[in-house]
Amino acid sequence: MLGYSVRRLVQAVVVTLLITLLTFTFFHMLPGGEIGAILGKRATRPQIQAFIREYHLNDSIVSQYFRYLDQLLHGNLGFSYKQNQPVSTILARDIPKSVVLVGSSTIIALIVGIGGGLFQALRRNSVMDHSLTGGAFFFYAMPDFFLALILIDIFAIRLHMFPTEGPQGSWTQAFSDPSAMVLPVATFSLTSIAIFSRYMRSSALDVLGQDYIRVVRAKGASAGRLVWSHTMRNACIPIVTLLGLSLPGLFTGAIIIEEVFNYPGIGLETYSAAVAHDYALELGITLVVGVTTVLGNLVADLAYAYLDPRVRLS
Repeated sequence: MLGYSVRRLVQAVVVTLLITLLTFTFFHMLPGGEIGAILGKRATRPQIQAFIREYHLNDSIVSQYFRYLDQLLHGNLGFSYKQNQPVSTILARDIPKSVVLVGSSTIIALIVGIGGGLFQALRRNSVMDHSLTGGAFFFYAMPDFFLALILIDIFAIRLHMFPTEGPQGSWTQAFSDPSAMVLPVATFSLTSIAIFSRYMRSSALDVLGQDYIRVVRAKGASAGRLVWSHTMRNACIPIVTLLGLSLPGLFTGAIIIEEVFNYPGIGLETYSAAVAHDYALELGITLVVGVTTVLGNLVADLAYAYLDPRVRLS
């Protein structure tokens, strides 16, 4: 297990370095050049000279890249001249809000999706199985923004049960005003439940058809032991991949959902940065997305090794 973990960790470090190289390259490929793209066409000569000194643009590319790595290690992701504050400050302000939204939605979707998928597998081809399958396909095929608008129309405009937008202010506002979180969380959860339940149903059916399950049944094991001790652990392996791939969403938010509900998380910030051509902020967010994607895959690989010893041996 230790050797496997070290190999995966080394691979993650190498991929992360490649991501930093890509973001560094993107910085030098900005439309109009890095100076014109970030400062704008109306930048004065003193501003341009200060920008060149700050980013050491007169140095060699290799020197600039290693200086860029040093800044990243010290938490410096650049400076947003559009908002006149460091990118790290913006991310530190908005990421916790997206973590609350996406994290709570993912937990709900995971619990309901795994339970629903396992229930369908144990009652294959029943009326409930077909009904839940139809519901899963319905929400899976529905665009996030359309589902959000339907929920707003029904529960906010017609029934006046919940607000039309998410809580504003700091991330703690989500706990002091939980009713404002219901519709954003419901939108994200419903689409995610469909994904988790379909994967869980397919995986559980595959596990239930294995020879060792027949042996356990022949030995007279109870239904509870058959499900929880022998089926659940192996059936959840594909879910690990989905969780690993969903980890970047905790730090990047749900752009469409946050935009529809005006929820001030990192997803809405990403959209606003794209509209305002805030390239420094966009590159900072791109770097965070890339690193968390690598981290998510690393967590998934380690979880695979824990759940299935054959992964370590291979």
